[in-house]
Amino acid sequence: MKGERILVAGCGDVGSALARRLVADGATVFGLRRRPEHLPSDVVPIAIDLRRSEEMKRLPAGVTCLVFAAAADGSDEGSYRAIYVEGLRNLLSGLAASGSAPSRLVFTSSTAVYGQTGGEWVDETSSTEPPGFSGRVMLEAEALLAEHASPLGATAASIRLGGIYGPGRTRLVDLVRSGRATCAEGSCRWTNRIHVEDAADAVRHILRIGAAGGTWVGVDDEPADQCAVYDWLAERMGLPRPPRVPESAEARRGAEASNKRCSNRRLRASGFRFRFPSFREGYARMLEGGR
Repeated sequence: MKGERILVAGCGDVGSALARRLVADGATVFGLRRRPEHLPSDVVPIAIDLRRSEEMKRLPAGVTCLVFAAAADGSDEGSYRAIYVEGLRNLLSGLAASGSAPSRLVFTSSTAVYGQTGGEWVDETSSTEPPGFSGRVMLEAEALLAEHASPLGATAASIRLGGIYGPGRTRLVDLVRSGRATCAEGSCRWTNRIHVEDAADAVRHILRIGAAGGTWVGVDDEPADQCAVYDWLAERMGLPRPPRVPESAEARRGAEASNKRCSNRRLRASGFRFRFPSFREGYARMLEGGR
């Protein structure tokens, strides 16, 4: 990536980890955030609110690659649409106005685009009929990116990330440690995840491949039943196994909304290798760091 001018729009956990890697690769990296004071060193800060089209005039010229890794600041549909659709549209228009024509564009999407509810295996070729607004908004953003890239002859890639965990993302650990984790009797809820370091590595890998566009599933090697993860965490922390409780109608609806096994076969076949191939390696590192 030496000599590239890469704009990382959204430098949160994944974006910041990616930016550090790209700087080490020799690229000039621009980090876009509303408040960019905590960007990694050697990343050029760009203070922009993606929701404000008038701020796009501050975008740098000559950007050769774009990574859109921004996150919504709320969990409602309006917040999602403001960043992932309108914010992305503002950014693409602003780059064009600045004279930038990135040859590679990567969007960090989500496995929420898949609506399968029976524990089916899904991959890049599976149908996308999301039951919730988050998946629908992500699909709209993926299409927007592809539509922008096509007439320019640019490569557009969307990587559909599973649940991101790692330092600072300790929700499951906290649930088990506090005794608030419970498991529904007789049910299996498949979950899919990726460590933040692997997520950053995967985006970097897709950028380096160059001509490989389309969609990618970004998850580790092992979809896991949520209760199996809870039980493993409890054992590692020397705590009682989370209690089994009768499955409620609300819990059943939750499982139906997210119950699929995502395959990373395309990512693996492209030569990518995981630092944390399953939740065991990733959470073990987190627990070791917390002691």
